[in-house]
Amino acid sequence: MHCWNDTVEFFIVGFSDSPNLWFPLFLFFLLVYILTIVGNLTLILLICSSSSLKTPMYFFLCNLSFLDIVYTSVTSPKLIHIFVTNNGRTSFSECIVQFFFAVAFWNTEYLLLTVMSYDRYVAICKPLHYTIIMKSTVCRIAAAGTWIGGLLGSITPTCSIIMARFKSINTLNHFYCDIKALEKVAIGNDSYIRNAIFIHGLLYVATSFILTLISYAFIITTILKIRTKKGKYKAFSTCASHLSIVSLFYTLLFVLYFSPKSTISLNQVKILTVLFVYMIPLLNPVVYSFRNKDVKEACRKILTM
Repeated sequence: MHCWNDTVEFFIVGFSDSPNLWFPLFLFFLLVYILTIVGNLTLILLICSSSSLKTPMYFFLCNLSFLDIVYTSVTSPKLIHIFVTNNGRTSFSECIVQFFFAVAFWNTEYLLLTVMSYDRYVAICKPLHYTIIMKSTVCRIAAAGTWIGGLLGSITPTCSIIMARFKSINTLNHFYCDIKALEKVAIGNDSYIRNAIFIHGLLYVATSFILTLISYAFIITTILKIRTKKGKYKAFSTCASHLSIVSLFYTLLFVLYFSPKSTISLNQVKILTVLFVYMIPLLNPVVYSFRNKDVKEACRKILTM
């Protein structure tokens, strides 16, 4: 069993295999990080300052925007530091802390997207009972539960990394301390990590995915029963933004972590992980803003004040 010992180091390769693209990649990740912070922070301030956006959907969206900010902040500063210093050395404790919060915020996103899908289910399938079911107290408890559940769910995978054995210096062919990259450099019996991946996938990924599918199965069934095209469009538009983000999120997730190893190369893994870790948090405020009349109207009112 591995003891917590900072004599173990990890060398994060990042994108050093593309030296000619160093500066463009540095600018890309720096710009994406800044735009993610600005976009999500703007959406949070807009929701908090607008009386017309004080509904459960926007309360959860505010949580999602804050989650996107802290989530990208787990990996982006370190990656930018690697670009600037050309030094990917990372201590064991630094890697563990980064890994813990990366997994914790992933878990939180699974749970939060699931809660948001339930919110859309109630809004479309039980509109007359929406204000009763989705009371402010219920929303706060649900939001708190996603954050607490996310943190608690990160304990088992993190413990599996702590208990695994590593060399003194380990090369991670990735741009952060990802569980798959850590599993590849673990020596001896790495069953801790494999079991942790399985348990984590079963409890969080599979459960959240199935609950989200159930919610949307009821939503689609209800929309199909609406007789008018205008009514169907109005009902679908209330969940279109969430559905597009959920579809992209789970598609990238399943391709990354559940595809056969022979079908995806390491470089493809990096590209897909970039989309998963950086592009989804960047796209969230864009999708929810441009596809939402209430957000655009609230923004117009603030700009014309």
